[in-house]
Amino acid sequence: MTAADLEGFFADADTLDPDAYLRLDYYIECRGDPRIAAAHFCSEQSTAQWRRVGSGEDLRGEFGAKVVHLAVDATLPDFSYGLKAPGEGKIHACRVRIAHPHGNFGPRIPNLLSAVCGEGTFFSPGAPVVKLLDIHFPDAYLSRFDGPRFGVEGFRDLLGVYDRPIFFGVIKPNIGLPPEDMAELGLQGWLGGLDVAKDDEMLCDTDWCSLERRSALLGAARRSAEAQTGTPKIYLANVTDEVDRLSDLHDTAVGNGANALLVNALPVGLSAVRMLAQHTRVPLVAHFPMLAALSRLEHFGISSLVMTKLQRLAGFDVVIMPGFGGRMFMSDAEVCRNAAACLEPMGALRPSLPVPGGSDWAGTLKRVHDTLGTRDFGFVPGRGVFGHPMGPRGGAASIRQAWDAIAAGIPIEDHARHHAELRAAIDTFGCSARVG
Repeated sequence: MTAADLEGFFADADTLDPDAYLRLDYYIECRGDPRIAAAHFCSEQSTAQWRRVGSGEDLRGEFGAKVVHLAVDATLPDFSYGLKAPGEGKIHACRVRIAHPHGNFGPRIPNLLSAVCGEGTFFSPGAPVVKLLDIHFPDAYLSRFDGPRFGVEGFRDLLGVYDRPIFFGVIKPNIGLPPEDMAELGLQGWLGGLDVAKDDEMLCDTDWCSLERRSALLGAARRSAEAQTGTPKIYLANVTDEVDRLSDLHDTAVGNGANALLVNALPVGLSAVRMLAQHTRVPLVAHFPMLAALSRLEHFGISSLVMTKLQRLAGFDVVIMPGFGGRMFMSDAEVCRNAAACLEPMGALRPSLPVPGGSDWAGTLKRVHDTLGTRDFGFVPGRGVFGHPMGPRGGAASIRQAWDAIAAGIPIEDHARHHAELRAAIDTFGCSARVG
């Protein structure tokens, strides 16, 4: 790439039409001149060969991605993770902001991903270490997406709950039980105070716990719980499967009484989720398998923040995400950024309900609430409810009792003196680093 060619991949952000470009923040490690590496980075993910031999055309103006900010953070002795790149010269750690014209791919998530984190991005010459840190969408692009059908407000409306977090419970064991047993566990959890009883993300349409039978029994149990408590409840059925089965599984589960659906977003694919969002009339809830494989390394991959925004774009009303605590290998700051990405303004898209989860029980509720600084979240224990020594009814009650203490400004240990379920939860889980 000549010096004249290089300049075609740089621009002053103020000279670009803000509606025409996505803004992409990357961390890259490159060898040699960072400006040359950054120009190649833009070229490979947009125009690549921008001129035909013997032709005077130049595609960079309309179609080229452009560097609008480049900062060198450090000079490194080697690339991270033992990765290599040919050539000579110093190795630089850089932060790069790219303006990428979304007209190149349109409002299509597979094509968006192919451009901004595909072959051109991760095989750019001289830059073997790349992480997509954040993505910023102009309102003109967001307007082409429906986003969540229900969002936080609609999900709260379904339950009639407005003044506290939404309480989920994952029916354990994770791989499922006979449907009759699952229905009884779900019923007891709802009677104890759960808003939502859910399939685990691992539980699919199996021979020993088919979706058809499971959803019929849990749908009936949900209606029974509503009759007994006088409050709405949600059964969240996992329909994660091959794309060509999603609509049929949706129809079976919803027809049997599931009034929300769980989908493992990345294994199924965000485009498939977008299709399902257009088909369904119940809330869609995301789970996070594969997220850590993409995001955990600090300097390589795709950040969890990007995937959170894309899940909202695809139409998820609720986003379950890795939560607080050592088990999730995620900093508090990263969890808070992901939760904020669900709730903060994003064009005209409705906000999604963030549900940070992992090893939670009644005793962790205050930390989650205080750290997030909002009541607009879901709280999703597993064994904290279904492994409670007084059964799921007692486990669910302990969660509600913990919230009552938080709302009243009372330490849960004090509140537990008069609430046996909360006392049992503290005695059982209070010294455990992992509850699940």
